[in-house]
Amino acid sequence: MKALRIARQLALRAKRRGLQVRAIRKGRELKCAVDRTAQIRPDAILLFCTLRNELIRLPYFFTYYRNLGIDHFFFVDNGSDDGTAEYLAGQPDVSVWHTDASYKAARFGSDWINYLQARHGHDHWTLVVDADEFFVFPHSDVRPIRALTDWLDSSSIKSFSAMLLDMYSKEPITDVAYKAGQNPFDILQWFDPGNYLIRRDRRHGNLWIQGGPRLRALFAHDPSRAPALNKIPLVRWKRSYVYISSTHSLLPRGLNRVFDEWGGEKVSGCLLHAKFLDLLDSKTREELVRKQHYAGGREYRAYRARIEAGESFWTPTSEQYEGWRQLERLGLMSSGGWI
Repeated sequence: MKALRIARQLALRAKRRGLQVRAIRKGRELKCAVDRTAQIRPDAILLFCTLRNELIRLPYFFTYYRNLGIDHFFFVDNGSDDGTAEYLAGQPDVSVWHTDASYKAARFGSDWINYLQARHGHDHWTLVVDADEFFVFPHSDVRPIRALTDWLDSSSIKSFSAMLLDMYSKEPITDVAYKAGQNPFDILQWFDPGNYLIRRDRRHGNLWIQGGPRLRALFAHDPSRAPALNKIPLVRWKRSYVYISSTHSLLPRGLNRVFDEWGGEKVSGCLLHAKFLDLLDSKTREELVRKQHYAGGREYRAYRARIEAGESFWTPTSEQYEGWRQLERLGLMSSGGWI
């Protein structure tokens, strides 16, 4: 058993080093368009995001995360042509890198983010999200993110998990009209309170969560193909760390231990997912042509079928969103020992 444990540790160490080398190589695909990193303080909380053609989402995205307490934003713009790059360049707390290289070949952006975090995120709390993900944590309605990171530091906790929670409307996707600057959760007010499957990835030590409306409505015939909802977006970053797959898991392996194996609960949050807006109509058309997403765009084909059928994700068992305390009552997140 000891020999097997040592062999596993050596294999994971080699994998981590390989991903670090890969990130350096893929980092050469990035061209810095706007560099404001000189203004970053040693204690700054940083946000990292890869995006393409998300101009309409950005006004509220910045409002939300600035109010939350993010100090500086890092963006990888993957060939936007809708004004996203120009909008980002005009923001005073943003640094931007541009690339037209393949998102898929960069492990769906993970290599680019690993590269930027190694260069600029060392010794900072870093939050990695997509443009349609909104971080909610215990007391986030009254406390800034720094209150959370200060408590995590004092508790010697280096990583923080947040389950992706798909939000949706009662209406079909194409009828959920979104305007720039609007809070998307004024119109995406519903979610699945249960219907989540959890297992443990023995190799990397992280939990694997699937479920919600995408499993029951899009992948009920093959639940194993439903998108993963487990994420570890907030980490006290070190340049030796790497994300393995999106923000689902990391190396070193200990960073994935975001749950309590011995009873009780560790503090955790949610990422409210604002994907199911009318914007998804044009996005699916574009991405099915570009073929840059996971599993040959299987998920986007499922979205396209749902859109063309004119169906909503809502059911009588759906729950209307009220806030983080409701999510804690439902067991979707936890305040743990943080009072």
